[in-house]
Amino acid sequence: MKRVTLEDIYVHPIVQKYVRRSGMAHAISVAHKAYELATKYNVNPELAVKAGFLHDIGHYTWYNKGEWDYEQYKACDIHPIKGAERAHKLLVRLGEDKQAAKEIAHAILFHTESALPSGDFNRSPLQEVVHLADELDKQPNDAHHYEQINHQEELKQIRQLDDQLSHTNV
Repeated sequence: MKRVTLEDIYVHPIVQKYVRRSGMAHAISVAHKAYELATKYNVNPELAVKAGFLHDIGHYTWYNKGEWDYEQYKACDIHPIKGAERAHKLLVRLGEDKQAAKEIAHAILFHTESALPSGDFNRSPLQEVVHLADELDKQPNDAHHYEQINHQEELKQIRQLDDQLSHTNV
């Protein structure tokens, strides 16, 4: 089976539409942080990077007069649920191993508390890595969703992560 690279995922029109909507620079930054945390905590870095990159693919545009409406987002958002479903479908279509696609989707589903059931919940190590990577990248007033880098820099960083993953024993 062909390895689905991060670049394969990045160039897909679904990713360009939905990940860009929530912040491509944030997605790439979370993917980098997920790689670092995965290697530190002995979690599969390939799954962590892909889940970190796709973690916000389910965001809806909660904007009001051109600004992110955080109150509406908190009240109505289900982006982890939509994102898990969207990422799973995309990964399977790209040829990702179906078990890997499921684990990535679960990490996306549980990357934030908004989708967690009430009461005690224990994330898997992969889910915890993606959650921590996202938390480490957050900025006040959700500024992390507005960070911008140019397309060439995005592609350079995506390829750098792919290169790191190709040299990591999974």
